[in-house]
Amino acid sequence: METLFKDPGGPIEEFSWGKYVIRGEVHEKNNGKKQGKGKDIYLVDGKAKIWKEREGHTLEPRMVSRVFDKDINTLIIGLGVYGRINCTEETKKEIRKNGIDELILLKTPEACKIYNEYYHQGKKVALLAHGTC
Repeated sequence: METLFKDPGGPIEEFSWGKYVIRGEVHEKNNGKKQGKGKDIYLVDGKAKIWKEREGHTLEPRMVSRVFDKDINTLIIGLGVYGRINCTEETKKEIRKNGIDELILLKTPEACKIYNEYYHQGKKVALLAHGTC
């Protein structure tokens, strides 16, 4: 499996199709095998959780609402390896309405990179990331 992102400084140390290594823990779902939090993650304060609300390839406001009470200024959304997730205008408006000033939408490998950079800069940031398509 090709590594698409690598940063030994973490907290996201590595990302490849459907698999993250975060602080030494593997989170993946490939070929029906699930380990850790799976292929869709939610990351705040460098701690991974399952992004269980994501369904399909169109993000609705309810799918991102878990970040609204996390005291963050920036939300990064990893739209998948190929960027196939669509974030609706309604969802973007809801994110800003809930006090999140900066929204960054990127393919997941780039989203992991920016999350790590912001995390090390001490910014209040969260990541929602889709690990495949």
